[in-house]
Amino acid sequence: MGLFRRRRESAEPGLELRLAAARGRVLIEQSREVVIVLDPQGRVLDASRRAWESVEGLARGELLPQRSITLEVRSEPVRVPIEVDGRRETLLFLSEPGELAAYEELRAGFTAAVSHELRTPLARLLALLESAVLPDFEPEALVEQARREIEQIKELIDDVLFLSELETGRTVVSLGSTVALPHLREAVESLSEQAERAGVSLAVEGDEEIELPLRPRMLRVVARNLAENAIRYAGEGSAFRLFVVKSGDGVLLEASDDGVGVSAEDAARLFERFYRADRARSSRGTGLGLAIVKHVVTSAGGSVEANGGIGRGLTIRCRFPV
Repeated sequence: MGLFRRRRESAEPGLELRLAAARGRVLIEQSREVVIVLDPQGRVLDASRRAWESVEGLARGELLPQRSITLEVRSEPVRVPIEVDGRRETLLFLSEPGELAAYEELRAGFTAAVSHELRTPLARLLALLESAVLPDFEPEALVEQARREIEQIKELIDDVLFLSELETGRTVVSLGSTVALPHLREAVESLSEQAERAGVSLAVEGDEEIELPLRPRMLRVVARNLAENAIRYAGEGSAFRLFVVKSGDGVLLEASDDGVGVSAEDAARLFERFYRADRARSSRGTGLGLAIVKHVVTSAGGSVEANGGIGRGLTIRCRFPV
């Protein structure tokens, strides 16, 4: 019995090494990064699938093709020394052409947009505070206006943080299926007072048994943002309807209003962050609501589209697979 145990224990380290080696190979090969493994002489030992596809002249056992690397990347490659079973190797991480520049451009644009959106309510708040020193100021009105500006700032910050959570994967969007109608009604009904002040009627319709591939919270986020978009921009006297129905081999969640509408050019850009059509530029919305809708729906495997026309309202369709 003791001999068997010693044999098993001596075999386990070898098995663990083989498993670790196989696991490491899969991690490198399946990485979305351009990663190349080099020996001490600079010869290629292995590479990720993306590296094989993008670096011309890459071959196992051959020296790294420096000319291809120079053409492939604009920034300096990142070299990470490693040691495998006493042997020194190097992990080389590359950035593809334009990838880093595109990211930096997106990050800079997003930062500038957030700064711009915050500047407006902050400027109004400062103007209100400065008016408090005037002899004929009305404290109650000033406090109420200041409260609205602070709510605007808070709403923008909340939306930016929520979108950031979605994009970094910290918020799970799709986890099982949810019976849609109760959550759609709950989200829309929570906006009834806001809709009444704007003169917009709200309705929710659909099959009571239809399910959508979203967590309840995410479903309410989508419904609320769709309804808020109509409340803010459709115009007084318009009607908003949210309904869910089976469509082909999937499910359709459609939000439509008969309000002032948007041009075809604007409709194509409604899901961009901070984009506002001409009719919405004076609105106190954050410009992130429909961007959040798109991110949630596409993360769940669906798609979104917007259609409308000036004076013909707006229709937003969210399609989900079964």
